[in-house]
Amino acid sequence: MSRPARSIHGEWSSRWAFILAATGSAVGLGNIWKFPYIAGENGGGAFVLVYLGCIALIGLPVMMAEVLIGRRGRQNPVNTLKSLSTEEKAPASWTLLGWMGLLAGFIILSYYSVIAGQAMAYVFRAFSGVFTGVTADGANSIHQSLTGDPERLLAWHTLFMVFTMTVVARGVKSGLEKLVSFIMPALFIMLIILVGYAANTGEYFSQAASFLFTPDFSKLTEEAVLVAMGHAFFTLSLGMGAIMVYGSYLKKETSITTMSISISIADTIVALLAGMAIFPLVFANGMSPDAGFSLLFVTLPIAFGHMAGGQLFGGLFFILLVFAAWSSAISLIEPAVAWLVENKQISRRRASVTIGFAAWLLGLFTVFSFNIGENWLLFGMTMFGLLDYLTTNIMLPLGGLLTIIFAGWVMAKESTKDELAIRLPIFYHTWRILVRYISPIAIIIVFLNKIGLVG
Repeated sequence: MSRPARSIHGEWSSRWAFILAATGSAVGLGNIWKFPYIAGENGGGAFVLVYLGCIALIGLPVMMAEVLIGRRGRQNPVNTLKSLSTEEKAPASWTLLGWMGLLAGFIILSYYSVIAGQAMAYVFRAFSGVFTGVTADGANSIHQSLTGDPERLLAWHTLFMVFTMTVVARGVKSGLEKLVSFIMPALFIMLIILVGYAANTGEYFSQAASFLFTPDFSKLTEEAVLVAMGHAFFTLSLGMGAIMVYGSYLKKETSITTMSISISIADTIVALLAGMAIFPLVFANGMSPDAGFSLLFVTLPIAFGHMAGGQLFGGLFFILLVFAAWSSAISLIEPAVAWLVENKQISRRRASVTIGFAAWLLGLFTVFSFNIGENWLLFGMTMFGLLDYLTTNIMLPLGGLLTIIFAGWVMAKESTKDELAIRLPIFYHTWRILVRYISPIAIIIVFLNKIGLVG
């Protein structure tokens, strides 16, 4: 079969650059606090084993499918689905999958920027000693003074969005690749430093290790398995076009299988290291690890405020959060920017500013959801809650499901075999069985669970 014309605006300089970029897309704020918490609450080591199995059966096959679609199309997700639909003689309506990915990434970026802006604000608060000796009421007050002030929250939201637009405007090699080549190694280094710092808590470090890794099969309920399945899918940034457009910049000779496995392993390592950095501090201060999102902005500031060196290491932790958010944000905006560049023949700088400004505008609803608009409810949710629910529970699982249906059922076997170039036939056949049967069923179960019809 003939391949679509090559129409990309850049290419990763190496396999390492792609791994860093895709891992950066996968590693976000959720990795830092959500995975360690849900692992500990659902059986520790037993949950981790189930989660790794879910990565192998769901996350990895879907990632491989999304990367191979992107590389074969060599364009933004919308154009890729359009050209591949033509190549495979499939209905043109498959282009809607590309549009849904672009829209999902755009919406997520709008509220993600607001949360990341809070992390930026906390970098300065931590280094300046604001958290030193802070009480629970004091930590709550500090957070509320930020989120309750729309002008201050808007300023940080704006600053983070400007940072994101600036990187993407510089292109693949000069922007995306340079950023992830710096911040991803820095992120790993800071995580290791923070784990070393947490190790000084002695018995609490052991308690954290037990919390995360000791298998407790009594907690491994049906709900825990559903949680593992859901997180395995969402943690890899699947279903939003980001991995697809990153795949379009991948060189032909690069092994998609090897890259996908490397990214999955790196993403899991980050999550586990984050748990070993965070939970010893939480336990040492007699606090609960189930604080949810407030763990970042209320619980941890208290912990850092009562430990030796907390001013320095608290600052490093929030820099870590910003880096994780920044690497994810550039992947969220890239699909839409690539579409503008390829379809409207405008510069990357103009495309980045256009999409970034539009996402910034939509982000105002999230900014106001924390203060003057907290009573603006739709379907019983704030605008922030509604946007989060729409993307996380509906658009992403639906996008992932349609992606593997396209790769497994619409694309010809010869097309996927050509892109994956797996030497051993048994491995290719295993992947094909997974994307055609196992992964779709698992994603449907996760989807039904997310909207409350299962579980």
